Amino acid sequence: MTTAREMPDILSEEFAADPYGAYRALREEAPLLWHEGMQSYIVSRYEDVARAFRDPVFTTANYDWQLEPVHGRTILQLSGREHAVRRALVAPAFRGAELQSTFLPVIEANSRRLVDGFRAAGRVELVADYSRHFPINVIVDMLGLDPADHARFQRWYTSIIAFLGNLAQDPEVAAAGERTRRELAAYLIPVIRERRAHPGDDLLSTLCRAEIDGTSMSDEDVKAFCSLLLAAGGETTDKAVAALFANLLAHPDQLAAVRADRTLIPRAFAETLRYSPPVHMIMRQPAADVEVTGGTIPAGSTVTALIGAANRDATRYADPDRFDVFRTDLETTTAFSAAADHLAFALGRHFCVGALLAKTEVEVGANHLLDAMPDMRLPDGFVPQEQGVFTRGPAALPIVFTPAG
Repeated sequence: MTTAREMPDILSEEFAADPYGAYRALREEAPLLWHEGMQSYIVSRYEDVARAFRDPVFTTANYDWQLEPVHGRTILQLSGREHAVRRALVAPAFRGAELQSTFLPVIEANSRRLVDGFRAAGRVELVADYSRHFPINVIVDMLGLDPADHARFQRWYTSIIAFLGNLAQDPEVAAAGERTRRELAAYLIPVIRERRAHPGDDLLSTLCRAEIDGTSMSDEDVKAFCSLLLAAGGETTDKAVAALFANLLAHPDQLAAVRADRTLIPRAFAETLRYSPPVHMIMRQPAADVEVTGGTIPAGSTVTALIGAANRDATRYADPDRFDVFRTDLETTTAFSAAADHLAFALGRHFCVGALLAKTEVEVGANHLLDAMPDMRLPDGFVPQEQGVFTRGPAALPIVFTPAG
């Protein structure tokens, strides 16, 4: 096993600027690496990362310290029947039929409202003016909360994501995250109690009245799930929309193909999840000693599974550093289910419950943006740059276009 001193440091500025070369070095030379600063074992090969998500020996006990301080106790920390029941309580709201009948109009209205703000301008900064706001506004409206609070939830979302990505353990970031937990609870708990007394047709009411075999969610359970949805549902779609268009704009022939055939949007999204996933790493904690490529991970250790590295493993994908909507070694029919072969939504029992929500949002948003910007292009000389380590996406994406009509 190799030590962090001999390999690219995940906490370094060089790694943050371009992790993909470091991922290649890790996969090839140090598939199991101990990082002293993070106090974590790092795995980077596809087979090992996939196993960390699928094999029950890899638990989510790490979320007790990684997520609970900012969210409260969530379903991600549960296991066995307790996890299965809690997941069954929330999952129906995110399945295809419910999304199409109840939440698709909310998604379409929010996307259209943002697009209407720039469709006549001939230019837009897609990250600041669209992708950062779109999923958070959708979640607030799905929950049936006051639209006037969009900006407040945007602030809370930003604080939560900073807490989750605080790999260097900055105390100010940690304190801000814990403060957000208190503020969000003070806002949501009274609303949750009101919805129990007077339910509506919104997601928050659905969560409050969900019940299986006499088991329902407490006020704290509902609050914690909403907090988790805000972070996980916001960050994946925010980064995915921006990355999808950054990738297509860098490959004009593929952009033209997707514009001409909108059924290619799910393929383009799936390839974006593989090539430039919104979440680059997820942690796990093995309950027993585990043999992986490169050595043994002791029981109780923290394991950092590098999704961004595994999704570009040449043993799994041909020419993995090439973005290709038409690649034949990425299964797109299952790309948004627990049977996915890319690892952007994890795998197994903790596969992202909101994957279909993200797919729906991206498909709606992509169609609206393609319609509004028929000849979209980057400004002369602009090259998109990604930012982030725990989660990652374009820092900015200015687009110019001829206004339609």
